[in-house]
Amino acid sequence: MGNSFDHTTYISPFTWRYGSPAMRELYSEVYKRKTLRKIWIALATAQKEIGLVSAEQLADLERQKDNIDIERSSEIEAEIHHDLMAEIICFAQQCPVGGAIIHLGSTSMDILDNMDVLRQKRALKLIEGELIRVIRRLGTLIEENLEHPCIAFTHIQPAEVTTIGYRLALTAQDLLDDLETLRGVRKSLKGKGLKGAVGTSASYKTLLEGRGITTQEFEARVMEQLGLRAFSVTSQVYSRKQDWKIGSALAGLSASLAKFALDLRILQSPPIGEWSEPFGAKQVGSSAMPFKRNPIMAEKINSLARFISAQSALLWENAANNILERTLDDSANRRVVFPEIFLATEEILLTTHKIVQNLTFHEKRIQYNLNQYGLFAATEKLLMTLTKRGADRQVLHAVIRKHSLEAWSAIQRGAANPLAELLSSDATILRYIEQEEVISLLNSPDYTGDAPQRAAIIGEAIKALEDEGEPPLND
Repeated sequence: MGNSFDHTTYISPFTWRYGSPAMRELYSEVYKRKTLRKIWIALATAQKEIGLVSAEQLADLERQKDNIDIERSSEIEAEIHHDLMAEIICFAQQCPVGGAIIHLGSTSMDILDNMDVLRQKRALKLIEGELIRVIRRLGTLIEENLEHPCIAFTHIQPAEVTTIGYRLALTAQDLLDDLETLRGVRKSLKGKGLKGAVGTSASYKTLLEGRGITTQEFEARVMEQLGLRAFSVTSQVYSRKQDWKIGSALAGLSASLAKFALDLRILQSPPIGEWSEPFGAKQVGSSAMPFKRNPIMAEKINSLARFISAQSALLWENAANNILERTLDDSANRRVVFPEIFLATEEILLTTHKIVQNLTFHEKRIQYNLNQYGLFAATEKLLMTLTKRGADRQVLHAVIRKHSLEAWSAIQRGAANPLAELLSSDATILRYIEQEEVISLLNSPDYTGDAPQRAAIIGEAIKALEDEGEPPLND
């Protein structure tokens, strides 16, 4: 039974378009089947130690562990309609000495669930590595722009002055939290262990009678070889709530990156025009409009982030609806959801890194917006100073509000912002403060509070960030 996976038939965009070769290899059929054989060999190794399996049988399995024959396994599956049993038979046919003892005592989910968690742990480690790259690049940008003033926006309306470093620190702070969450989830992951059908270990208890070892001790020997801890109790499968925890952590990360991407799309729009994502010299923005510079990288992040969020909801359904000791209605979607949620998350991280590596800040437009709108923010500083000089806060608030509304009308007509002139010539204001000082107080780029110092705190946290490297055996 042959399969063709070239571009003459449907293949998923995740097969070739999204994610890294390393993640695609991790979720390949070859890697999956090699991992299954790794678990069967770990099982046989523990059984050899207690005299259930001979050294010759184990050696036979070891010799054939990389001899993956998907075509033969698929032929068997077409006849028996059980994918794991088909792989067992295929492996056994390759092992004339050891084939008879493959999967001894186990149920399918003893092998498949442990295989899933081994891949999940490795996939989370790949995600963490890409996330750290993004965070470190943001740290550099924060440090470079700690005191770079720009207008802030609330309700997508100009507000007060902030700094580029502070705005980037908001994203970096969320991502540091996401990294901590992902690491916590990865370290908490457990395999099903070896508990047989419905999780009672009855088959293993029978198998181990008279061998001087308990089912829990035997399970621990196998799991130590795999570098996994086991749940104390399971049904036929490990609790699918663990899957939901993974999905929720990835959805949380995608939310942070989606906000960054959406903000970038708004800042890249010509009416604001302060930031822009990379745009290649030969890049085409539109097939119809040659002038277009669409933010396609940020838009891709938002699109895939929505997809990731939906997978988290699906995993919740699997956890909530796995009836009694086992139903199979999670199986088909789990074949899809885990490869795709990891590849989608990785793709938005890879894309975010491309953006932050070559993120452009358009200084003239930043200054223009500061000049047009920063004056309004600086009126708060003026009002505070007037109040300290003895002015009635409510009276001066009304004066500033009147001039501000007049200035807004001028801007909407396309004129330059006249607010500084209006305020510095108002008689009520000049009773408390000199005209030159009014103008000085309205110098909006200075009105950033402690934004640079707070952004620097995040920058220092990023500098202290350590890549934990490969997970230890029982992390």
